[in-house]
Amino acid sequence: MIKLSYLSIVFLLFAGVVICAFKSPTGDHPTLAVGAAAPAFNLPGVDGKAYTLNSFKNASVLVVIFTCNHCPTAQAYEDRIIQLTKDYSTKGVAVVAIMPNDPNAISLDELGYTDMSDSFAEMKKRAADKHYNFPYLYDGATQAVTRAYGPIATPHVFIFNKARKLCFSGRIDDVEKPGKTPNTQDTRNAINQLLNNKMPDVSTTKVFGCSIKWAEKENWQQRAKDEWAKEPVKIDTIGVAGIKGLISNKTDKLRLINVWATWCGPCTTEFPEFITINRMYRKRDFELITISADDPAKMNKALKFLQQSQASATNFIFNKDDKYKLIEAIDPKWQGALPYTMLVEPNGKIVYAKEGIIDPAALKKLIVDNQYIGRYY
Repeated sequence: MIKLSYLSIVFLLFAGVVICAFKSPTGDHPTLAVGAAAPAFNLPGVDGKAYTLNSFKNASVLVVIFTCNHCPTAQAYEDRIIQLTKDYSTKGVAVVAIMPNDPNAISLDELGYTDMSDSFAEMKKRAADKHYNFPYLYDGATQAVTRAYGPIATPHVFIFNKARKLCFSGRIDDVEKPGKTPNTQDTRNAINQLLNNKMPDVSTTKVFGCSIKWAEKENWQQRAKDEWAKEPVKIDTIGVAGIKGLISNKTDKLRLINVWATWCGPCTTEFPEFITINRMYRKRDFELITISADDPAKMNKALKFLQQSQASATNFIFNKDDKYKLIEAIDPKWQGALPYTMLVEPNGKIVYAKEGIIDPAALKKLIVDNQYIGRYY
């Protein structure tokens, strides 16, 4: 039998605690331990360049932040990461962001706080929209770098010294929502101490945000499709009074109204975009309502199209042949061309009205930036 001294037992217990402390919630992707060397990477950036650790060789401090497009917490910290980069760019500190998620593992119902998912193309768009002043790198294809670093959530900060040893792992600060003053600026404190040749007083903190979307979750998209296919689809008739009631919107929801017809090519072509938008935001204070301008006698044809489209939103067909009454009831400013789309706030304020094909990306941005939806918790 092997005999262990008291100190040996204490050491082993401590080592076990440290190992457990740096395990991800699933235990599958351990988080890099303080004191470990920075794992190497070679990743594409949204600016068309490839980045490695050597790209930041002149920096005294390297700040690696795992973040993404879609997570509300990640979006809440975007401006602070931009300001952090600006404040320390002349002090020998390099900031680089890595997007860790597999885009194929993200389902539409996880995009309720965003207008973009985490594909490389959408990363480029987000970086341009927000004027990122730091490299934004894509690891969604293999997630090899993400597995090496082991972030728990987005955002998760890893700070390395000149020797590229990990000195801090954790949060940016302790207040998620923008506009509020944090009590503890964990990332800034760690950077400042390293710049003064001191080790951070606090080397690890917990992190808060969206879990990493590992490739193992790719089957979630198919599961979601299977569930959508089971949702009931129906259509009801509606008259002038009912439409005016929809426009007045006496609810607490942002209401998207689309007027379409089965005989309208642009209508049926763009219709899947409305299904996508509905699946993204319907768990928020949002609802999609579609109104068919088909003749009432074509109600079954309209229903068949809606069923094929899996349009489980609220669907109506105008109950009269007089299309001019439909036009006046929807919007007197509407000239009558289909499709026609409106975004109506509670109490009837029309914030968007579009005759013709929508720009899906622009409409999603308008929805998520609306005061009744928003990007943050």
